[in-house]
Amino acid sequence: MNSSAQFLNPSEAARRLGVSAKALRLYEQRGLIAPVRTGAGWRTYGPVQMARAGEIAALRHLGLSLAQIARVLKGDRQALEPALTAHQATLEGQLRQLAGTIEKVSAMRTNIAAGRTPDAGELAQLIRPAPTVRIAFDLPWPWGGEEFALSDIRALNYIIGPLGSGKTRLALAIAKALPSAAFIGLDRSADNAMARMEADPALKRRVDGIVAWLVEDGATASQALIALLVAMESSTAAMLVVDMVEQGLDQATQEALSAYFKRRGPGAKPLFLMTRSNAILDLNAVSSYETIIFCPANHSPPICVAPYPGAPGYEAVASCLASPAVRARTEGVIAWRPQKQSDHLAGVHDAGRVE
Repeated sequence: MNSSAQFLNPSEAARRLGVSAKALRLYEQRGLIAPVRTGAGWRTYGPVQMARAGEIAALRHLGLSLAQIARVLKGDRQALEPALTAHQATLEGQLRQLAGTIEKVSAMRTNIAAGRTPDAGELAQLIRPAPTVRIAFDLPWPWGGEEFALSDIRALNYIIGPLGSGKTRLALAIAKALPSAAFIGLDRSADNAMARMEADPALKRRVDGIVAWLVEDGATASQALIALLVAMESSTAAMLVVDMVEQGLDQATQEALSAYFKRRGPGAKPLFLMTRSNAILDLNAVSSYETIIFCPANHSPPICVAPYPGAPGYEAVASCLASPAVRARTEGVIAWRPQKQSDHLAGVHDAGRVE
């Protein structure tokens, strides 16, 4: 019953819980969990500790702060009310979406009874939410002007590709083609972010609240994180396209930020995130309201890639992603290609950058 095989080290415990090891340490510091110490003083997590940590992780997923979780675990029911209200709104949105899917299934059954067999595209829509927006445009350089159409726009959309694949150009073109979209580039200044927050107390409260949530989930409150959040929270655009969202962020912060983006749910403002970090895009945890757009190295037109091994483009996407430690070694590396002035896309900060 007390076999050491039941006890996990912090890394394994965090992996099984879907949180960071830093988050587990924060839970301990706040007195929410007490890991068992080995004779050598190492932390381990047995069944009791894992059960409590699972409760904490579930409450975090509902959007509660660690302070609120502490009150809930002590029996304070009122601490749950705001989170449950928000969760109910999310579930009601999912229910409306499910009702629409049920109607489609009923219509398909009626059509089958009448002798009409649904095609593969119609059947595929039963397991994926209906697309919210459709855009089409001619691809810029380095492509040859082929049309690119995107109907599968979700709450989270990732733009992936190796160096020189043109993903920055694609991101800019998507931002230009989408109605009421904004592009957030790499020129995210901490000084400008602080000035914006000083001038806008409401913005400061929103950003401070998000930073506090992320820090409780293991993130580091850095200038890069604040600059990113200010750029995103200060935009009134209906959709955001973000260049290299992981820039300047350590692994724990990237993991916390990814969890924060996912927690927004399927009805949130659509985000297009350029990334090459597997802490931002975990291929093992892609949900039905996330889309992966891949730019091949040979400048074939970008494609949407399904998040499972064997799907067209899956292995290529996986090869483009790396851990934050590996990405840090190549940060700032860019690919250069000659281009004509007429091919220049307005808004590109570095005319040769074709990330």
